[in-house]
Amino acid sequence: MSQADIEWFAARFDDIASNVERVIQGKRSVISQVLACLVAEGHVIIEDVPGVGKTLIAKSIARSIECDFSRIQFTPDLLPSDVTGVSVWDRHRAEFEFKPGPIFSNIVIGDEINRASPKTQAAMLEAMEERQVTNDGVTRSLEPPFMVIATQNPLEHEGTYPLPEAQLDRFMMRVQVGYPSHQTALDILDTHGVRSTYLDLQAVMSAKDVLTMVDIARGVRVSSPVKDYVIDVIEGTRKHPDILLGASPRSALFLQRVARVWAAAAGRDYVMPDDVKDLAEPVLGHRMALRPEAAIRGTSMGQVVSGTLQSLSVPGTTTTRVAT
Repeated sequence: MSQADIEWFAARFDDIASNVERVIQGKRSVISQVLACLVAEGHVIIEDVPGVGKTLIAKSIARSIECDFSRIQFTPDLLPSDVTGVSVWDRHRAEFEFKPGPIFSNIVIGDEINRASPKTQAAMLEAMEERQVTNDGVTRSLEPPFMVIATQNPLEHEGTYPLPEAQLDRFMMRVQVGYPSHQTALDILDTHGVRSTYLDLQAVMSAKDVLTMVDIARGVRVSSPVKDYVIDVIEGTRKHPDILLGASPRSALFLQRVARVWAAAAGRDYVMPDDVKDLAEPVLGHRMALRPEAAIRGTSMGQVVSGTLQSLSVPGTTTTRVAT
């Protein structure tokens, strides 16, 4: 991997992030995190209150890449076969023919995923983890790149089925959009007040470009001290007094993979501790569980991750910071 490859990677990453930012204004960091997850071959869940642009972010990213994408509107009556596909009897050929479901796309948008029943949610586990779908004893591979971008509302409980820990752990990252600033809100009124700019969005990257970026990111170097730092962060969550369930071994792999992408997007062929720190909360926050007494006190996962990072010695320094 040459410096030219890294520069090409950073330029392409900026191209697609800037393209999406034409629609989603003032949320460059959120867009970059979702894109990093795509290039790191992971899945992302966008969780926030209604109306902040969760679905629009997912649609804009999918539209910015020249590839197959589909949207699944999750509802309580959605069946597993509505997601993965179904075998239909063909009377002319006297055999069953498989009709692929919307999961057979490069980018799958799962809108309001927590509205589907646990049975339907479970139908996505094999596809998300193993990039394949098994139907009637036949296993069919999903073409790369493959990514699930799911959205959910954290406040609504009527008619919802919270995602179990096993499925949450399949998502590489959970990101939150947040409300726009006052100036950004004014800009949104000007740009979206008459006609959504999403309708004018054009693809700026092909699926082949994404796969090339994936290969480049895999070649980004992670030194032994940084690897030790990743493991220290993971183990630190398990030892935190407010945590009942710490981060899993899978989270260490995810954190390293997405940190490689983050470094390449910054024009570097090596990972820095700051890359790990930038991504620790979105990678780890959703795969841990608070102790009941900590939840009653109002402790957040962000505070836990921040405290863990502050208590660790950073590679390249000689002092250990103590959490306050």
